[in-house]
Amino acid sequence: MILAPILAPILAPILAPLLGAALVVAVATDPNHDTAVTGSLSARQKNAAMQPLVRSATDCIVRAVVTDPGYASKASAELGDLIVASMPACVGPVRAMINAYDRYYGAGTGQAFFMGPYLDVLPKAVTDAGKKASGER
Repeated sequence: MILAPILAPILAPILAPLLGAALVVAVATDPNHDTAVTGSLSARQKNAAMQPLVRSATDCIVRAVVTDPGYASKASAELGDLIVASMPACVGPVRAMINAYDRYYGAGTGQAFFMGPYLDVLPKAVTDAGKKASGER
């Protein structure tokens, strides 16, 4: 991808707190729940398994928003609208992230993670990526 070298340094510092928040949500919602598939995995292993899925979903959304023709002219207040508009193009990676989260941390936790901590930091990830792509600091 053309934007991958640009987006990687921006998303790396954002993904760490995001994954930390994911761990907090997982522990708070059901710390003793382990399915047969993931029962032998530690919290650290589950977190590591989630990282590529979170990164893939975030990269897709960032790409869709930053490459939107209206991105440069939209006010930051309208960023949420662009993120929502990006969802149809990114439904595959987002759904994979939510489903894996459910598999590792228990049913319903993926949606809670997506609607909570993930969407809380997503606008900053998109804004930072947009600034980096345009050469702003």
